[in-house]
Amino acid sequence: MSDLQDKTGMIPEPLEAKADRMPPSTAGMTTKVVKGSLWTLAGQVAPLGVSLVTTPFTIRLLGAEGYGVLILVGLIPTYLGFADFGMSMASTKFGSEAYAEGDEEKEGRIVRTAALIALMTSVPVAALLIFFAGQIIGMFNVPPELSSDAVLALRLASITFVINFLCGIFNTPQLARLRMDLNTFINASSRILGLLATPLLLYLGYGIVGAVTVLLAASILNLTGHLIVSRRLLPHLTGTTIETDIARRMAKFGGGFIIASIAGMLLGNIEKGLLSSLVSVTSLAYYSVAFALAGMLTMFSASMVQSLFPAFARLQSEENRIQRNSMYSVAITMTVIWVLPVLVFLSFVAEGFFTIWAGAEFGRESTVPFYILAVGLGFNLLAYVPSAAIMAAGRTDALATLYWIELVPYFFCVWLLTARFGIYGAAAAWSVRAIIDLFAVLYLARSVSNVSFQSGRFGRLVLSSIPLVAVFILGRIIDGWVTLPLLISVGILSYCLFVWYVVLQKEELTWVCSRFGTRSASGGSGIV
Repeated sequence: MSDLQDKTGMIPEPLEAKADRMPPSTAGMTTKVVKGSLWTLAGQVAPLGVSLVTTPFTIRLLGAEGYGVLILVGLIPTYLGFADFGMSMASTKFGSEAYAEGDEEKEGRIVRTAALIALMTSVPVAALLIFFAGQIIGMFNVPPELSSDAVLALRLASITFVINFLCGIFNTPQLARLRMDLNTFINASSRILGLLATPLLLYLGYGIVGAVTVLLAASILNLTGHLIVSRRLLPHLTGTTIETDIARRMAKFGGGFIIASIAGMLLGNIEKGLLSSLVSVTSLAYYSVAFALAGMLTMFSASMVQSLFPAFARLQSEENRIQRNSMYSVAITMTVIWVLPVLVFLSFVAEGFFTIWAGAEFGRESTVPFYILAVGLGFNLLAYVPSAAIMAAGRTDALATLYWIELVPYFFCVWLLTARFGIYGAAAAWSVRAIIDLFAVLYLARSVSNVSFQSGRFGRLVLSSIPLVAVFILGRIIDGWVTLPLLISVGILSYCLFVWYVVLQKEELTWVCSRFGTRSASGGSGIV
């Protein structure tokens, strides 16, 4: 055996190569996660604001039928979002782990492997959409005069469909380094440019095809931005080799993610179909409006998860277990702290919002279902954190198993409660499942990722909600322009004091003080 070979028969790495692999520091990662969450949220809110301005112009320029066809063309590929085989998430997980090891060459190979797998699975799907576009459009009630435009638009959207998958893979170096500012700028700027250009091309007479072409151009711009920025962050991004040793693990992760996503989609929407079948489509409309307001809050948790997921992936080694558990605990605590007052605020304004936004009828019928959904929503938003920890541990199969186990009993629960109590029963079934699901994923996270949230903290967090709940109940009883603001002020002040002196631990208070320049970090339970 050659002197260059070790006992396994492998040629050992040069010492210089090993020296180059310096794992990045994990110091200050909690701060990076918080900042990243805010950047991601801003990247969602900004295009939403632009959309609120540009969409009325798009609707008027296309007309109701044309706008409906545009929405349809965009929805068809969306329902096939599993076609990348979960490679955007797999690339982030395994790429973040390689970055944590200081092995940027491996990180580059992982990103290229994920892109290759995504192309192998999504291109055939896109090709089928392109080839059968005419038959697919014919399945829907598209006006004859718009049919040819719809077919061409669907074919263009199928190309955009593949490019978007690549965007979600080639942003991995940004996510692994928690550079959410760069990721947000690229994503938001391309979306905003697309939103602004759409009514312009419609005004110039390019119709539905022009609008879809704008979306294709925006996706190409998005991908170009990610390639340029990620290449600067990761010089090894480009190359011809792939990571064959880890491809099977990536495929297993992606398969579990797809199965979990399908079950999650059914769990999140099955009550709507049963409500329409068992009660009426009118009740479905009332419920959907209530659900839309409640669902807006998921934007905040989704933004946090985009930063948490790669952060957890970087902290998977046993030596980082304490830091991983600390971040997990802080994420759940901070989520509860902002969720409680926001839910109470939305409960105060819900009836007025529904009345102004959708009409007096919805103000009467959608408000109580929203109250019921709000209870479950508070638990549902917390479940984002343990779910991110489970996925970062590579156990998407565990999530998939849990969701499919939940599906059958949930179906019967929705059926019984909706048939008995109508729209209130549907909302109650959704909330009950959300509560049970939270404790199930907390248990899973503890089992597969070795992270936990102390039960004693749950008790203190529940107690902290008492001032806010009391304010809401009294606010529904007391009516007055002077009394109600005073009552709300007292409730919020009591809540803040309770959180500061009872809920937050000393290390969390120190972190808050260091971020906001507060001199004193006194208070806090200090109880783990």
